[in-house]
Amino acid sequence: MAFLRIPSEDRVIDDADAIRAFLLPHGIQYERWPVEGRIDGDAGPEEILAAYETEVAALKERGGYITADVVNVSSTLPNLQEMLDKFNKEHRHAEDEVRFIVRGSGIFYLNPDNGDPVYSIEVNAGDLINVPAGARHWFDLCSDRRIVAIRLFREREGWTPLYTGDSIADEYQPLCFGPGDFPAKGLEVGPSVAIPG
Repeated sequence: MAFLRIPSEDRVIDDADAIRAFLLPHGIQYERWPVEGRIDGDAGPEEILAAYETEVAALKERGGYITADVVNVSSTLPNLQEMLDKFNKEHRHAEDEVRFIVRGSGIFYLNPDNGDPVYSIEVNAGDLINVPAGARHWFDLCSDRRIVAIRLFREREGWTPLYTGDSIADEYQPLCFGPGDFPAKGLEVGPSVAIPG
């Protein structure tokens, strides 16, 4: 389940319908797809694409995408930080950035052109996000530094980041919430207590 955060308003949205409603005026599509029982934990790219063949085909038709692949990033990937440094600076793309998260998590920060405040969306397993072409954004991994995602493209070569030259990304740390990482606002968390049963 995704978490949307607006840092300047100290506001977090964790309801899928509310996230979808917030993102639509920014041209960003958000969906939830089922992940439980679809693939084994060690499934390779071909198995992952086969498991989501119906959904990927529908996305291709709806969005004009011609190719899909699977990206598998983990903390053991050689030169991981160098790879992340290509995407954790504000940039745009000439085409949509479409991601369905199979495992792990990551965080997109978006800087709207209309003057709205910067906001982030943490994506987790089951989340599909479509960042439209031209949207100013940057991406980073959450603390587990692991993500497996299906990517869709309109061009076979994929896309490259077009950097804006703005250093705004330096002002934001990749703050991820993740399920169960933080208590609900107003709740105190005390020591665990066994409940007799």
